[in-house]
Formats: sequence, structure tokens, C-alpha cells
Amino acid sequence: MPSITPVILCGGSGTRLWPLSRQSYPKQFGRLLGSESLFQASVKRLPEPEFARPIVVTGSEFRFIVTEQLAGIGKAAGSVLIEPDGRNSAPAVLAAALKLAETDPEGLMLVCPSDHAIADPEAFRAVARIGAEAAAA
Repeated sequence: MPSITPVILCGGSGTRLWPLSRQSYPKQFGRLLGSESLFQASVKRLPEPEFARPIVVTGSEFRFIVTEQLAGIGKAAGSVLIEPDGRNSAPAVLAAALKLAETDPEGLMLVCPSDHAIADPEAFRAVARIGAEAAAA
């Protein structure tokens, strides 16, 4: 079966949860539900070797937060793509797809927003495996 590369979308200004989430430090980077951020939980939810290192798509203002938070959980990204301007999800997903086509043309992509809370990570991974099997077929 082809490898599965998580694409972690890490943009957005977080204005709907103000003051917990601010434009300079949006909700995905805060510790809203425990000892790690929603971004960190998103990365940890899809561990190696079952999943490839993630492609993280973020804005230039968050690139240092992304690398700091990855280091904080002992993880590394396969790639960190910097959006020159936030243009919503579709262009970010396209950029990640083009990057994956360069590095793993037969690979599968699993697009994951960085601000979701998933109560049962194993069930999430099981559903991802089912989807990957269907895509490979």
C-alpha cells in the first residue's frame, strides 16, 4: 500500500475564540485541552512509521511556532510550506499535493486541520487506514 502523508493545515487567525486565540497566536498553538497544543496533538495522532512525516502548511508568521512545537514533542516535519498570503484551504492543499508529487508520487495524502480535537485517535487512524486501502484499490 502507498505511504500516507499527513498534511497539517496550520493557518488561520483564530479570531473566533478571542481572547484565548489571537491573530498572533491562534488556537491551534494554544494548550486548550491538555498539556499539548491542538497542533501538537494533530501531529502525534499520526505517528511514524505508519504515517510519513507530515507536510505542515502555515503562514510565515507561524513558522517558528511550528518548529518550536514540533521540537517540543520530539517530532519533525517532512516539509514546512510557508504560504506567502493566507488564501484558505484549497490553495494550501494544492501546494501540499504538488510537494508530495515531487517527493512521493505514489503516496497518499491525508489532509488534517491543526485545530481539531479527536477523542479517539486509534479510531481516527483506523478510518484513515480504511480510506487508504480504498484509495489504493
